[in-house]
Amino acid sequence: MLTRRPHIAGSEANAEAAAYVLSTLTSYGIPSHIAPYYTALTYPLSRSLLLTPPPPQPPIDFTLLQEIYDGDPYANVANEVSPTFHGYAKSGTAAGPAVYVNYGRVEDYTTLEAMGVNVSGSVVLARYGEIYRGDIVQNAHAAGAVGAVIYTDRKDYGGGGGDAKWFPDDKWMPPSGVQVGSVYTGAGDPTTPGWASTEECERISEEEVEESGDVPLIPSLPISWADGEAIIRSIGGLVADEDWQGGSGATYRVGPGPGVLNLSYEGKQVISRIENVIGIIEGAEEPDRFVILGNHRDAWTFGAADPNSGTACLLEIAQRMWKLQKKGWKPRRTIIFCNWDAEEYGLIGSTEWVEENRQMLAARAVAYLNVDVAVAGAGFEASATPQLDELLLQSAKQVLDPDNSSQTIYDSWISLTNSAEIGRLGGAGSDYSAFVQHIGVPSADIAFGGSYPVYHSMYDDFVWMSKFGDPMFRRHAAVASIWGLVALRLADDVILPFNYLSYAHELQKGVEELKDRVLHRGLTLVPMIKSINEFKKAVIQINDEIKGLEGSWTAMWKDGQKVRELNDRLMMAERAFTDSEGLKGRGWYKHLIYAPAKHNDYGSTSFPGIDDAIEKAKRVNSSESWHSVQHEIWRVSRVITQASLCLNGDLT
Repeated sequence: MLTRRPHIAGSEANAEAAAYVLSTLTSYGIPSHIAPYYTALTYPLSRSLLLTPPPPQPPIDFTLLQEIYDGDPYANVANEVSPTFHGYAKSGTAAGPAVYVNYGRVEDYTTLEAMGVNVSGSVVLARYGEIYRGDIVQNAHAAGAVGAVIYTDRKDYGGGGGDAKWFPDDKWMPPSGVQVGSVYTGAGDPTTPGWASTEECERISEEEVEESGDVPLIPSLPISWADGEAIIRSIGGLVADEDWQGGSGATYRVGPGPGVLNLSYEGKQVISRIENVIGIIEGAEEPDRFVILGNHRDAWTFGAADPNSGTACLLEIAQRMWKLQKKGWKPRRTIIFCNWDAEEYGLIGSTEWVEENRQMLAARAVAYLNVDVAVAGAGFEASATPQLDELLLQSAKQVLDPDNSSQTIYDSWISLTNSAEIGRLGGAGSDYSAFVQHIGVPSADIAFGGSYPVYHSMYDDFVWMSKFGDPMFRRHAAVASIWGLVALRLADDVILPFNYLSYAHELQKGVEELKDRVLHRGLTLVPMIKSINEFKKAVIQINDEIKGLEGSWTAMWKDGQKVRELNDRLMMAERAFTDSEGLKGRGWYKHLIYAPAKHNDYGSTSFPGIDDAIEKAKRVNSSESWHSVQHEIWRVSRVITQASLCLNGDLT
């Protein structure tokens, strides 16, 4: 039902999908409503790409079309798929010699500079992977390029080249498949930075949006691996390093030229109604404490993996909780189901909702549990703020591995990675961003399968999922089981199942990694080391308090006020890692431990403010720039101290 039509944000089909989610939640006895916002979204009007290779080869005017495959059951609605484009791409034309820039990372441009390759005035060709596409375009502009073309290399998405088959015969991206997506590097509606996009709200101008640095200043287009290979063959110059070689079978050279690219893109910006669907099961004893489950609904095309595998799991959990309620269960705390809109454009639906409800959520949200692509293949993956590590591991031990029923998900997790490694939520890849990085809510994100080859293309449909992603839909059921178990524990445990010991270890690990980077710079990490030591003491103290209460259930039930106060300390400690000023030059990101890396929204580093300052100081290398690094070290030390005070629960 969710994937029968393409349903990009702002479309009629996506409004129909919202109505389906709303009616389904309501049918399970969950009071639900639409929370609408009016946001600036972009859509393509026209685009073209012309390659002029060296003579005597004729010019190639690329069709930029994704081809319908034989037997495609969705051929009758394929015309509803948007033309391939980048959300928030700059309208304009660009012409110049083609330069191959590998993944378009900062370090790739450093390599080109060392090779003597001048990117200025060129149209760069970058392959998808490694970093966020918006940063690929931003990095190209910073290097002097006038346009950017991003393609899916066969080595990364097409099965590696050679005799590999592709969808619908295998899971790989077909030759004409294109990964579309946003190139906006901010979060939320770019015209309402920091406040909600209600119907008649204040908006900043297009010029102010451009000045923010979050939208590209050069035009760009996404293209297929077939088109990318044609361009690769037109590029001469020095041979690229071995790790820059792709899967086309040709030798990859860096250019510039002699092939010349002429790129044209025109888009329109429209204030579009988007619709979050919100369902609420009110808590019986602590209705003012919220456990929030979220997944987005909008998709660039059919969205079978991204995101509607997650939407199906969200509705599955709602159904299971309805069955529990029919048996007399009521959650201790309030459970909120959130089905976000316009995530693909830049986490817009979730960000606008968090911005509108900021104070209420900051005071009452226990945790946010996110699932985006619930299933894209085999292998369980989880990321979280560290106090949820233990809870995730316990839940993984309770659910059978959908691909090997003789063991639990935890067992298979251990066997694949040698340790059940839990990632962190520093990147801006999904809807947890506003919760963790803006207001400091403990959060988790889970999935099966990680990345997959037909990502953001028109081939991410029900056929691909039922043939390759999850033929028996057992992985979907497993995601729902873990997601639901974690939610039940957070909603029903008398004492919140948080353990901040993982956080202390994470902070210690982060400061150790910093030592080499600030060595011989006249800087000191002593303030951070001291604050982390105090934090660890506070963690041990609150864990001892929890053990004392759990040792006497009678005392715990009688002393409800003490339990509530202890839970508040556990809940609010994450908020303490935020700073009202936010990161320097990126003030929306308030969390000083977890935020996106400056040149890759998908990536992250520990202590992002310190990392930003170090990278700037390495470039500028002045005493003032290194003093700024020390200032950021002090800032992080202060928020860690605040978290310690919060866990202790005593005034100084």
